[in-house]
Amino acid sequence: MGAHYLDNSATTRVLPEAAEKAARLMTEGYGNPSSLHALGFAAHRALEEARELLAGRLFAKPEEIFFTSGGTEANNLAVLGAAEALKRRGNRIVTTAAEHDSVLAAMDALEKQGFEVIRLAPDSRGHIAPEQLDAAVDARTVLVSLMLVNNETGAIFPVEAAGRALRRAKAPGLLHVDAVQAFGKLDFSPARLGADLVTVSAHKIHGPKGVGALYVRKGARISPRALGGGQEKNLRSGTESVPLIGAFGEAVRMLPKVQETLPKIQTLNALLRAELAQLPEVALNSPQDALPYVLNFSAGRVRAETMLHFLSGREVYVSAGSACGKAKPSHVLTAMGLPKERVASALRVSFSRFSTEDDVYALTEGLREGLRTLSHP
Repeated sequence: MGAHYLDNSATTRVLPEAAEKAARLMTEGYGNPSSLHALGFAAHRALEEARELLAGRLFAKPEEIFFTSGGTEANNLAVLGAAEALKRRGNRIVTTAAEHDSVLAAMDALEKQGFEVIRLAPDSRGHIAPEQLDAAVDARTVLVSLMLVNNETGAIFPVEAAGRALRRAKAPGLLHVDAVQAFGKLDFSPARLGADLVTVSAHKIHGPKGVGALYVRKGARISPRALGGGQEKNLRSGTESVPLIGAFGEAVRMLPKVQETLPKIQTLNALLRAELAQLPEVALNSPQDALPYVLNFSAGRVRAETMLHFLSGREVYVSAGSACGKAKPSHVLTAMGLPKERVASALRVSFSRFSTEDDVYALTEGLREGLRTLSHP
């Protein structure tokens, strides 16, 4: 029996083409992209090629793409940078209680600085209603930060409604979209979303860890968090990691069109839902209209960590909520108002374009055995 990896929302296997690109740029094209010699120029070309590839996939301009060390840094730069730049125009920030930890922690820091942070709670199915945004956004709102796809449930949040709410309130605020889980899996563009700032990450699309990017709409202004040599047009100083950025670009180049992959993922999701429906102890936590790449469910009376380790022993790899949450109870499922016992037994399955039906059957067979042997009366 081979390994069955179903934790792709945590990270993905790096494509050989992306790994080879990184290795070449480490050993051959190793110049500093700011250096004024041939090796520096070659590194700069590799950097700009990756920027163009990412901009093309986002339907953006290359000058609107800023590379970071990953999604967490990009989220911090967007949230803290927007608040700092606009603090004289208002002090209200609107987000949700189901965001990634990198957004929630930044919001906590801003609240301590005197900003009023409104955290919208999802309903029991994981949805945020457009009406919640309309009620929360006012003329003093300087930032709305909203996921496009929730990393734990796959629920799709009403990002376009957030943009409309800002315009309706005549607010000065920027709209930040954490699109880390949506990029490459859902068709979107910043313009269509009405977004000023968009976060993406390489290691969710079969690129390397340690590199991400922030889209900043031309004309939008945010304050930098890292100061120094002025790289990335003074927004993110520090020598760019050209090997990782080049590999990110290669992963973007290798991304299939969304509609080429989505039907397969929908089939796998439907198969898993059907298999889980045969296990009366299991309750689904992801809404029916979630992005099918993610399915969250609770495994009866067996605690998530216990079941996760049981499955791992069978070479079936899933997650207990967000990988960034470690062993803490899921703040997303808690915000949805689910009972503690259901939160404690919640597991997240996340597919990639390389997932198979065999992976689903291995998981459900392992779950069936785990529920039989691990459940206590």
